[in-house]
Amino acid sequence: MFTLADLDAAHALVSRHVPPTPALDWPLLSVALGARQVIVKHENHAPTGAFKVRGGVTFMDWLRRTHPRMEGVITATRGNHGQSQARAATAMGLRAKILVPQGNSLEKNAAMRAYGADLVEHGSDFDEAKDEAMRLAETQPLFPVPPFHRELVRGVATYGLELFRAHPDLDRVYVPIGCGSGICGVIAARDALGLSCEVVGVVSTAADGALRSVKEGRAVPTESARTFADGMAVRVPVPEALAIYGPGAHHLGAVTDAQVAEAIRLYFTATHNLAEGAGAAALALAMAERDDLAGRKVGLVLSGGNIDRDWYARVLTGSTPEV
Repeated sequence: MFTLADLDAAHALVSRHVPPTPALDWPLLSVALGARQVIVKHENHAPTGAFKVRGGVTFMDWLRRTHPRMEGVITATRGNHGQSQARAATAMGLRAKILVPQGNSLEKNAAMRAYGADLVEHGSDFDEAKDEAMRLAETQPLFPVPPFHRELVRGVATYGLELFRAHPDLDRVYVPIGCGSGICGVIAARDALGLSCEVVGVVSTAADGALRSVKEGRAVPTESARTFADGMAVRVPVPEALAIYGPGAHHLGAVTDAQVAEAIRLYFTATHNLAEGAGAAALALAMAERDDLAGRKVGLVLSGGNIDRDWYARVLTGSTPEV
């Protein structure tokens, strides 16, 4: 997707607005996974608490240069993408209309409004909100931000660049998949640096369209996406992303909500870090694939820490939130 020069230019831009996040060695996770070493890329430490903030910077810079007459953006989200777009748009004096499904995370909704979003609830899931956002874009001077775009990925790829430059000897990296910008960014960074690290994608068993799509070689939607790991709650895979992670990932695996909840608890006990559902999914699959990790240096993308307090309280007491 990108040359190393493309990604270095993106990193220079992103770094003016988003400090690099740490990639830390956690020995208790190494013990839990039976690996030689485990490195966590802490995107939960980024502004907005998630990796999406990086793509907001590069996308809004591109939009301002290529579509100067647009008054702002319109997009759909479950929360982290929306925070990214609202933050970047309002910083440039632009509007941000953000659509979320009904029943979306209250705390993510509040954060988006705090960043300046005009928040609208529509539909029963992300994909219905996305379709409505694209429809509304035809009637308003707002640029429709799709769930996957080259400039979003170029910004997101900067976390992969930071991770691989700090730890070029990683054997395997686990990355959650929603619409796909995160895993595509990691693949892009790996390939631009000429590394051979295995990249493994993670989906929810309740929203496993990406996994089905890789197996069938075409985008295969699911009938529902009911998981408390809302960053992965996508029914309709993005074909452009599938074209990258299909051949670029070593394999994809699926985890249950119960496995995700257990990974959230392990992150807390082993690192005292807060992880949302999608943020803990990489660890959840690594736990399930423990037998493959002996003697290996493993990377985990903790992609976000934006979990509502009520859900987190349930998880820490041993329960799994129901949706």
